[in-house]
Amino acid sequence: MKIATTVGYWSSGPPDDAEELFAIADRLRLDQVWTAEAYGSDAWTPLAWWGSRTSHVQLGTAVSQLSARPPATLAMAAMTMDHLTKGRIIIGVGTSNPQVVEGWYGQPYPRPLARTREYIEILRMIIARQEPVVYHGKHYQLPYPGGTGLGKPLRSILHPYRTEIPIYLGAEGPKNVALAAEIADGWNTIFFSPSMNDFYAAALAEGFARPGARHSSATFDVVGGPMRIIVDDDLERAADQIRPSLALYIGGMGARGVNYHHEVFARMGYEAQAAVIQDHYLAGDRKSAIAAVPTQMVEDVALIGPWAKIADEIQRWQETVLTTFSVSCNLRDLDRIAGLLRR
Repeated sequence: MKIATTVGYWSSGPPDDAEELFAIADRLRLDQVWTAEAYGSDAWTPLAWWGSRTSHVQLGTAVSQLSARPPATLAMAAMTMDHLTKGRIIIGVGTSNPQVVEGWYGQPYPRPLARTREYIEILRMIIARQEPVVYHGKHYQLPYPGGTGLGKPLRSILHPYRTEIPIYLGAEGPKNVALAAEIADGWNTIFFSPSMNDFYAAALAEGFARPGARHSSATFDVVGGPMRIIVDDDLERAADQIRPSLALYIGGMGARGVNYHHEVFARMGYEAQAAVIQDHYLAGDRKSAIAAVPTQMVEDVALIGPWAKIADEIQRWQETVLTTFSVSCNLRDLDRIAGLLRR
């Protein structure tokens, strides 16, 4: 099993330990480091800034939002970074949600699966640089069919370092997971739980079975792991560190009825608890939303507690569809956890 780590998007500023995390990941010969974005800090700038201090680890975005960049813009950034890193870039893309796409980027959200398929097709055409790009999709057209009429098919001036850069898809629902298995080179999970392994295995199998699928389970990369690993002899104190994030995603990251994170936990068996969390959060009572997150829910998506408990439970995660174990923990524990995974 490969090992990854991640630096999330920022709030008040960059994480104090981000630069050190990249350096440690490179020194420990971890396989991947991922950055993120929402509607604030972007994913590519920190990947370049901190990634420039690395020499071995692969560098990826989990995820680069489709609506933030036209396909050509993302392809340009990825091809440039691929040269600078000598072929260590992974493009991780995802659709985000209607609140962000329509509220932040001012773009329509409908038919995210179809848009994703077209977007990735164009990315691959640009990066391959076999011919000037012509694409006539329902969501993307190159050249643009209106305007002055002077647009013409173009081929990248930059020759690619690699004619194929791995593309991973961030996905939560079964249809999107199946799409990842069909058209992408990997899947960036979020809120993965070993208890849902069979559910995700079935969605992946559906995608692998589709005509023209790029991979089988033997070659496809599934990146994920506990949302956080917290070593603490006090289980409830550890859970308290995670409850606010779960309350935010379940309750506030989306509208009522259109919150993909909420749906993940409902499928996990927490439909009633997720509804209470969302009710409190949307009513502006974040304290009650946080308090409504049960410890068992935390333990389903995180590894918390004494070291012996974590060392025992981590085996459940290793026996899932995951092929790359993503570690999010205190930096002082990263070396020890990597050693545990490499046993």
